[in-house]
Amino acid sequence: MERVKIKYTFKSVAKRSILQTKLYLQITLIFCFLTNFSFAQNKYPFQNTELSFEKRAENLINLLTLEEKISQLGNNSDAIPRLGISPYDWWNECLHGVARAGIATMFPQAIGMAASFDKDMMLKVANVISDEARAKHHEALRNKNYDRYYGLTFWSPNVNIFRDPRWGRGHETYGEDPYLTGQMGIQFVKGLQGNDQKYLKLVATAKHFAVHNGPEPERHTFNVTPNSRDLWETYLPAFQDLVVDGKAYSVMSAYNRIDGESASASWMLLQDILRNKWGFDGYVVSDCGAIRDIYLNHKIVNNPLEAAAIGVRRGCDLNCGKVYQNELLESVKTGLIDEGEIDLAVYRLMLARLKLGMFDPIEMVPYAQIPFEITDSREHDQISLEMARKSITLLKNDGVLPLDKDKIKTITVIGPNANSTEVLRANYYGVASNPITILDGIKNVVGKNTEVMYFEGCPIALEGEEINYNYEVIDSKYLFSFNDKGERVNGLKGLYFNEINLSGTPVIKRIDEKIQMDWAGSSPTETDIAQGILTPDKKINNDYFSIRWTGQLAAPKTGKYKLGIISDDGCRLFVDGEKIVEEWNNHPMAPFMSEINLEEGKIYQITIEYYEATGDAGVHFVWESPGAEIVEPIAEKENESFEPSQELINSVKRADVALFVGGLDATWEGEEMGGRVGIDGFFKGDRTKIELPEIQLKTIEAMLDTGTPVVLVLLAGSSISFSGLENEIPAILMGWYPGQRGGDAVAEVLFGDYNPAGRLPVTFYNSTEDLADFEDYNMNAGKGQTYRYFTGKPLYSFGHGLSYTDFKYSDLQIDKTTISSSDEFIVSAKIKNIGNYDGEEVVQLYVRNKESDLLMPKKQLRGFERIELAKGEEKIISFKLKVEEALRYYDPMLKKYTVEPGEFEIQIGASSSDIKLRNTIIVR
Repeated sequence: MERVKIKYTFKSVAKRSILQTKLYLQITLIFCFLTNFSFAQNKYPFQNTELSFEKRAENLINLLTLEEKISQLGNNSDAIPRLGISPYDWWNECLHGVARAGIATMFPQAIGMAASFDKDMMLKVANVISDEARAKHHEALRNKNYDRYYGLTFWSPNVNIFRDPRWGRGHETYGEDPYLTGQMGIQFVKGLQGNDQKYLKLVATAKHFAVHNGPEPERHTFNVTPNSRDLWETYLPAFQDLVVDGKAYSVMSAYNRIDGESASASWMLLQDILRNKWGFDGYVVSDCGAIRDIYLNHKIVNNPLEAAAIGVRRGCDLNCGKVYQNELLESVKTGLIDEGEIDLAVYRLMLARLKLGMFDPIEMVPYAQIPFEITDSREHDQISLEMARKSITLLKNDGVLPLDKDKIKTITVIGPNANSTEVLRANYYGVASNPITILDGIKNVVGKNTEVMYFEGCPIALEGEEINYNYEVIDSKYLFSFNDKGERVNGLKGLYFNEINLSGTPVIKRIDEKIQMDWAGSSPTETDIAQGILTPDKKINNDYFSIRWTGQLAAPKTGKYKLGIISDDGCRLFVDGEKIVEEWNNHPMAPFMSEINLEEGKIYQITIEYYEATGDAGVHFVWESPGAEIVEPIAEKENESFEPSQELINSVKRADVALFVGGLDATWEGEEMGGRVGIDGFFKGDRTKIELPEIQLKTIEAMLDTGTPVVLVLLAGSSISFSGLENEIPAILMGWYPGQRGGDAVAEVLFGDYNPAGRLPVTFYNSTEDLADFEDYNMNAGKGQTYRYFTGKPLYSFGHGLSYTDFKYSDLQIDKTTISSSDEFIVSAKIKNIGNYDGEEVVQLYVRNKESDLLMPKKQLRGFERIELAKGEEKIISFKLKVEEALRYYDPMLKKYTVEPGEFEIQIGASSSDIKLRNTIIVR
């Protein structure tokens, strides 16, 4: 129906009788309903739910001005009120549960879920996460909350390959194997995105594309030059699995360069591979600040205008950051890019929002009906426990486990992770309403008949000063400013802005007594709002904010000072109008100092400017005064002199069994950290050593010397070595970062209420000396990287994990032994539980080329299945393999995957080194 005809009809109605008018209006409304015309909903075709999403997106683009289009290309996209479009923040996280959006079910960290080797369980977990994400989103909309972390576009999973245990972010991944990573990632994507025929439940984002796995401090500047074999056989397969098989609707580009191109503006990655070869039809988002890196750190182009233009043109649709929104209009005006190229990016983004049902009546979108009450429900809590149980990996057991709770009357629990909630949550986490620590779990299992003694015993590592600088934060007694009443007070006046350029109207003004701020992932106003000091409308963003402090400084004595800022991200310092510090760029926590002569009794005008982009946030105003005492690193000296307390040793002697709960937590291994500088074994998020910190080894040694059986419960996100102490420890249990029910899960395994079956998704090496060059991305260079190429003998192999029962493998069958490269074949074997416990086994299938290790890795995983077997039960496990997928290698000359004719060995076993059955097939 044409709008002008309806308008004319309404004019005619005035001439009719009241009865006629009512009847005519009823007929008109019925007609409008039947033709899907709604005055409120269908003013524009993009609001017409009868049209295809593609047609609606096309119409929407045609309605937007250039300025409005550009406003949609940052992660924090603007509202367009005239079209009824609300603001939207594309940045949301759900690595192992809905993150940073309040209370949510917290599952084990990604590396722990990968250790389950359980695809069905991964799908189950992802379904829970997407249920809670949808519920939180619609509850937020009901409250007109459009904040970050309450949206439907999630920047998970991380499917980078964990090639070196020193990489701090490795625990965000599914491990070192491309096949395992792809299979687990596919299930996670399917669980997030749902199975509705019309609507997406959420958008899953495969990140970071591509060849991105450390070192963390160099990620904004590093140029990776992998050979073609490594690129296609190690770094790309999982992304291909998620895009082609999992149908992931979004991909996040990486910070680094690859072969000289920014990964966020790479024609090879984003156009040739992703869209042309794989047929990807979703949208690409940059990692946060990666578009800025194109000009600022990689120096590929000269300025932000060119960076914005090349980013959009090469296929990065959405900028996590502000470069697109700040610069694209000028880029168009100067001819660097045309509006049609911007249209394509906006079209892809709006198509995603349409597929999520954001512009449709809520009753039409099935996922919008998920009740908020399911969040953090008892059922979801139980699923978190189930996944934690499945993740736990028994590395060694000399018979001490499982512990007999009826015989053990006294137990001592020692270690920095025993009573820690930090270790349960890893990073990118939500808030668990009732986290169960390892100590809590043990108490829950043993009950009141067993005495449980607890000592922290030692820290994770000796820190000294976390940031080992000889600078002190300037005390408020040396800082002055004037409040709103004109009174002189101690501290500096701060103006806080919800953008990074110190422009516009400040959201809040306040006096900060000292500039010693560490906000991590929280807002500068979070505490004040929670305490009712500030109202919610005064909230400062968690990221992308800026502050200007002004006031006066009085020096306590005359002399030469080092004056400056320790900050994470941009900072400037002015003294009497002269700029003495200028670091207006993204960087991890670091000091920026200038020498300056100050006189006692003189007043100096101070201005400090600071902005936060993403990640950690912190700024300290510091100095080193004349004659300040130099602080030396103390970690090594204290390690040498450390001895556990006598009270601790006495408790171990008195106990029937002692548990040491140690390892790391995500404050020690993580994403581009600013601290941990000058601490042995750690550097800015990465590890420089894989050995358990010396202070923990000394504590374990002292416990072993008592003669009491000692069980090591290891909580970490990466490979740990034990400097030979593993030969003396009777049992080692790897619990990863186990989520909100981690304590219960670990305790159930320790006491035999659950039979462990987790497997290592990474190789455990004997020492740091076993590792290849961290900065060499060539998988087969030197000592080789991961089980697929490593030439040495590992401490514990990829796929390793013990059980309390025993399994027998037999009767390997291959339905075809001579096949062509286009064939499929079926491999089967019998698995029988011959032990004394019910249990689960992870049956693993590996392949290797018998004729040449040069054409393929030494071996590689090509199938796995986690099965339950009651005591005495037997099952037949089958794997169907396609030759062109299972036995392929990448031919750099032909520029494609191919299969080399010859003999291949098919291996079935309990780990990559524990092969039970093997046979040969011939490819003609």
